[in-house]
Amino acid sequence: MIAAAPLIGLTLTLILTPYIAARMKRAGIIGKDIHKMGRPEVAEMGGVAILLALPVALSPFMSEEIARVLMVFLLFGVVGIIDDLTNLRQLHKVILSLIVSFPVAFFGLAPEVNVFGYTLNLGILYPVFAVLFVTGSANLVNLLAGFNGLEMGTSAIILGVLAAITDGEARLLALAGMGAALGFLWWNRYPAKVFPGDTGTLSAGALIGLVAITGKVEAYAALLLVPHFLDFVIKATSVRFGVRRHGRTRVLPDGTLQAPPYPSFLGTIMRRARVTEPKLVAIVWLIELTLGLLVWALHRSL
Repeated sequence: MIAAAPLIGLTLTLILTPYIAARMKRAGIIGKDIHKMGRPEVAEMGGVAILLALPVALSPFMSEEIARVLMVFLLFGVVGIIDDLTNLRQLHKVILSLIVSFPVAFFGLAPEVNVFGYTLNLGILYPVFAVLFVTGSANLVNLLAGFNGLEMGTSAIILGVLAAITDGEARLLALAGMGAALGFLWWNRYPAKVFPGDTGTLSAGALIGLVAITGKVEAYAALLLVPHFLDFVIKATSVRFGVRRHGRTRVLPDGTLQAPPYPSFLGTIMRRARVTEPKLVAIVWLIELTLGLLVWALHRSL
């Protein structure tokens, strides 16, 4: 019966995404696919399809815990919609993320965190930790973005791994989210017919954090988010020390990518190997799959 949730999520996003994309294009909600010659226009805010699909996929299994998670997930979707339409500053995005994460403090979750076999009891600090964890997860996924299939592909992998190491409602949430992400990925893979926008990336990242805290696998989820965290640290360090330079990744005539003039996780890959956009995304997916195998092995052994 649990297999119905990811199948419903997958089917709905496969069907809804092209419809949403067409409506967004008609409304002029489009973005430039800047990593392609000619910079074609692509529909934005396709993540709305995921916001619609996930609650429907989970409706046959609705419980109080699932309803709470969906509420926060949808609130992050609202923040993403506001961002897509108004181009929020990063600080404003983080503040709004903290506000919509606030209900997590009242989920009544156990205050223990399993850190690879060691139990850390955070006591009364756990609600604060949970709010920060969901906020951080959402914004980290939102930051490591910008290439066809990158965000939804990595999110689908992470949710699939979390489904493998959790049980009960956490597993159900992860499986449904993975199905919805994969259905969307069909249209978002190279060459993308639609972008998720912050609507999709913030909500997908929030779901990863929500699954982690409800399934009590916070440390394992943090390990899966290492590429996202590295990207954040590299970018933040460059800004702090004044070495950040403006500019974007360039597409060379042969289709390979030239790294942007500022430090980043993806830029490091581009500097070490000549990659096209699909190859770059495949490398990041492979890194995420490798981390997923490590997390699965660690969880089984501890």
